[in-house]
Amino acid sequence: SSSSSSSSSSSSSSSVNEDDEDFVWRAIREEALRDAAVEPMLSSYLYASILSHETLEQSISFVLANKLADSTLLPTQLMEIFNSVLMAEGEGGRELREALRADILAFKERDPACIGYSHALLLLKGFHALESHRIQHALWTRGQDLMALAMQSRISAVFTLDIHPAARLGKGILIDHGTGVVIGETCVIGDYVSILQGVTLGGTGKATGDRHPKIGPHVLIGAHSTVLGNITIERGSMISAGSLVLKPVPPHTMVAGSPAKVVGKVRNQRPALAMDHHVTPMAPTFCADLEAAVRKQVQEENERWRARDESVRYTVLTADEKRRRRRDRR
Repeated sequence: SSSSSSSSSSSSSSSVNEDDEDFVWRAIREEALRDAAVEPMLSSYLYASILSHETLEQSISFVLANKLADSTLLPTQLMEIFNSVLMAEGEGGRELREALRADILAFKERDPACIGYSHALLLLKGFHALESHRIQHALWTRGQDLMALAMQSRISAVFTLDIHPAARLGKGILIDHGTGVVIGETCVIGDYVSILQGVTLGGTGKATGDRHPKIGPHVLIGAHSTVLGNITIERGSMISAGSLVLKPVPPHTMVAGSPAKVVGKVRNQRPALAMDHHVTPMAPTFCADLEAAVRKQVQEENERWRARDESVRYTVLTADEKRRRRRDRR
């Protein structure tokens, strides 16, 4: 236990240490045991997917292989490929395993519909597509382009997400729901980014080379947003749902509209973690300006009517006073 504590203390604060790794896998197994007792009909499914495996890597290989397999790519073949990637030695293999655990934590912490760690592992296609991409990206960097592209085709068909194998994704990513998400070849996504359904991170046409967006850490991208071109979305910024972004976005800023414009500063410095879609306005909006102008006009009109009423009242009082004085003289 002393050696375990020393290794934990020596690990970087920004990475998932050994205790965290053990925690994620231990939590998944405990949930599977509990769920098997509650739903006996699912016990064989939970055993085959989780409880029969010694490591998280073996479990995710089994789950993804059975989802992506077809008549020509058998589950056993895919499991062999996936295990070779997930269990690889060296820095690349360690970073991939760390990202896998950080992704599970991201889904559990940021998606209120995710009721457990095992829920993300077994049931959420956004998570499945993300981890499948990590495997295909590793194959791409190994030079196995054809296998990586074949995986991309299967991922697109099965999970309805299209992520190019060359796209570089950080750790702690949330792809919520996932349907319709498109991420281009030269796209780079930083750590702890949250992406909702229908998001496109694409190019602007037939341009070649570096042509896709660069997404900084802790960015929140709303549903059905489109970001086009080699532009940078700086750290901690937020893109409102349905926006078309064609220009760079400054840090900790919210943009909205088509084309998107800056509408304010984000309330939380890490909107992707808080999943906070609210904004602190930087300047009055058109609606606010219109409302203020109408309010001012109404106020001025009321002032004019008040002055007119006072004038009429004075005239009436003056006439009454003259009549009273005439009566008194009589």
